[in-house]
Amino acid sequence: MILHLYIARRFLRSFLIVLAVFVAILLPIDLAEQLRAMGESNAGLGAAFNLALLNLPGTLYRMLPLFVILATLVLFLSLARTSELVVIRASGRSALHSALSPVMMSLVIGILGLLVINPLVAATERQFEISMSRYQSGENRTLSVSGEGLWLRQGSQFGQTVIRAARANSDGTSLFETSFFVFDPDGLAQSRIDADSAVLADGAWTLTDAKLWPLGQANPEAEATSHETFTLPSTLTRDQIRDSFGRPTTIPIYELPRFISQLRTAGFAALQHRMWFMSELANPLLLAAMVLIGASFTMRHTRFGKTGMMVLFALLVGFGLFFLRNFAQVLGETGQLPVAVAAWTPPIAAILLSLGILLHTEDG
Repeated sequence: MILHLYIARRFLRSFLIVLAVFVAILLPIDLAEQLRAMGESNAGLGAAFNLALLNLPGTLYRMLPLFVILATLVLFLSLARTSELVVIRASGRSALHSALSPVMMSLVIGILGLLVINPLVAATERQFEISMSRYQSGENRTLSVSGEGLWLRQGSQFGQTVIRAARANSDGTSLFETSFFVFDPDGLAQSRIDADSAVLADGAWTLTDAKLWPLGQANPEAEATSHETFTLPSTLTRDQIRDSFGRPTTIPIYELPRFISQLRTAGFAALQHRMWFMSELANPLLLAAMVLIGASFTMRHTRFGKTGMMVLFALLVGFGLFFLRNFAQVLGETGQLPVAVAAWTPPIAAILLSLGILLHTEDG
């Protein structure tokens, strides 16, 4: 147990060193990117630095598998250089037994990331998107899905429009059983429009079987008018509606199942959110696979030579797994692979492959 704790502590220290190095590298790069993205908003360096700080946790969280494999390489190379790995092997411990401590530590990091870091990242990314939207366009669009249906808000300097729909098509451009609430720039209600359906095309909503109530009148029902078709200007596009759902990364893991259920009830496939949820659940296994990949190439004494080649192989396999996971995630989001298969197959396959390499090395 003492040896396990020693190796685990060394692995954690290596992980924190790698994390600190990447923070020092990524923060200035992100600051420059935010200054460029803000363009002519004149928000200043302070606002750009605040955006960079909000964006940094999400960037680091997505790179967590790469940090783990780099920490594994640092750990086992340092153990090999000081001959501690030779002593550990001479004491009768197998390669798998020696790799157990960093594997368990990577699982702990993955579980903490899922339960603690994920909600924090969701909060910072949501605030980042709100702040960036305000700096870039000054407009505020918000979409919410609840048990009552779909709620969408579009707005500009001319006022706000709140839209409610019982359900929608897959991309949100066709709404059914809709209500439009139009407000002026001062926040006063101007009118309400109910329609059987609404279709977004060419910068306007086309409403079918619509009824309009002018809320500024003393008796809105007496002044109400009915229309077979009615056109309401809109600043929204299909891409903006899709983006208004928010990326899955902006939703805490605890709230994702309920949000996915509401999306599917409203008529959306929610493949992107389902894929992200499954990928997050599989992330601890992915981190364990990264440790095993790093261990399988570097658990050897430096006197055998070719250390640089082994490190290169480990990095290539690790990066390959990382991009394979992302590629499988894209296939799952587009419906070309079942979500569970796309999320769980890459880490499980990587674990089996690295175990095979370790066992082959041990037999040799």
